[in-house]
Amino acid sequence: MVNPDPALWQPIATAPRDGTLVLVKIRATEQGPGEFDMVRWSKSARSAEESWVATDSDPFARVAYADNELAAWMPLPGQLPKLRSATAAPSGSAAADESDGSGV
Repeated sequence: MVNPDPALWQPIATAPRDGTLVLVKIRATEQGPGEFDMVRWSKSARSAEESWVATDSDPFARVAYADNELAAWMPLPGQLPKLRSATAAPSGSAAADESDGSGV
């Protein structure tokens, strides 16, 4: 992943703790370099412990981070704009021939 604009990063203490997905910078440790992850604030149903939980976690292998493991956060980037090719009308009579799937 390309490092996003540094001006967009905010202190982790200001991140929303309402379940909103955010992008975080994970601090480098002796186990490896810093990374990025998409997380949400969550409360464990089993232990009632609150933490930042990675979106690729599952109930049996939870990836959770404490505040001190995270350097900063930023909102997720917005949606990409619609591409012209996705809205372009089909050209010629080929579209009529394949409209019901019989053009195969």
